[in-house]
Amino acid sequence: MCRVVDLRQAVLAKNDGAAQALRDELTARGTTVVNLLSSPGSGKTALLERELLLARERSVAVAALTADLATENDAVRLARSGVPVKQVLTDGLCHLEAGMLGRHLDGWLPEDTRLLFVENVGNLVCPAGYDLGESLRVVLASVTEGEDKPLKYPTAFGLAQLVVVTKTDIAQAVEFDEAAFRANVERVNPGVEIVMTSARKGEGLGLLLDRSLAAGAGTGTHTPVMARRQQATGHDHAPVHGHDHGHLHGHGHGADHESDHHHHHGPGHAHDHTPAPGADDGHDHGHDHEHPQVQPAAQTR
Repeated sequence: MCRVVDLRQAVLAKNDGAAQALRDELTARGTTVVNLLSSPGSGKTALLERELLLARERSVAVAALTADLATENDAVRLARSGVPVKQVLTDGLCHLEAGMLGRHLDGWLPEDTRLLFVENVGNLVCPAGYDLGESLRVVLASVTEGEDKPLKYPTAFGLAQLVVVTKTDIAQAVEFDEAAFRANVERVNPGVEIVMTSARKGEGLGLLLDRSLAAGAGTGTHTPVMARRQQATGHDHAPVHGHDHGHLHGHGHGADHESDHHHHHGPGHAHDHTPAPGADDGHDHGHDHEHPQVQPAAQTR
């Protein structure tokens, strides 16, 4: 057991170093990273698409990188906003890591990007333990997921700097208890802001953009109690003890983990959906199999 704990600490410590280096690099060029975490089907892609459109209307230079185990569906949707979009396919890895993110940004992210939204792989376990060099960590939960979600996933919610509730237009239909949800969030992350949104109806539209810009300006960013405790005990990264399960991974890819785990496939490959004439498909490395091509209509300018 000690070897497992030591390995977990070593992996996360290495990631922390890469995350801080990436944060410093992007901050120096004026780019703020926003890390979006949620369960699958939470509605974060729909909300992000609306926020990207709003950013364009406000002349805010934004880009989005979205990660999935497979398919380019989310990138196709986000590309409709007309902003630079990149799809990373992780080939089974259940989260992004700082080193992986940095490699996919290299040579792709436009120099004038003010905000980079990173749509992490859809789950609330693995991604919670990995700092991506973000300035704002956002956890999203839909009204259909249950009021006890923060208690089931205390690390994800406990390290959030902003909590976004989605699909509020159907809250009454699914009997969502907002007061109970807020109380449960408060138990694991006292003082964190909770915003209510509906991508369909437009409720709360622009709040994610506003909070992201504020984080970039260095104002109004919540410091979770869990993060302060980790710093006090010398664990500066998102949690050493923070996978909500009791072992190193537990998500089925065994030794295929990024970096220290000597996987036998590439660390995720990417398709670039940047809306620029003559752009290529953005593959970051040679991969020995093909993935579905994005239809031209998805690359709306």
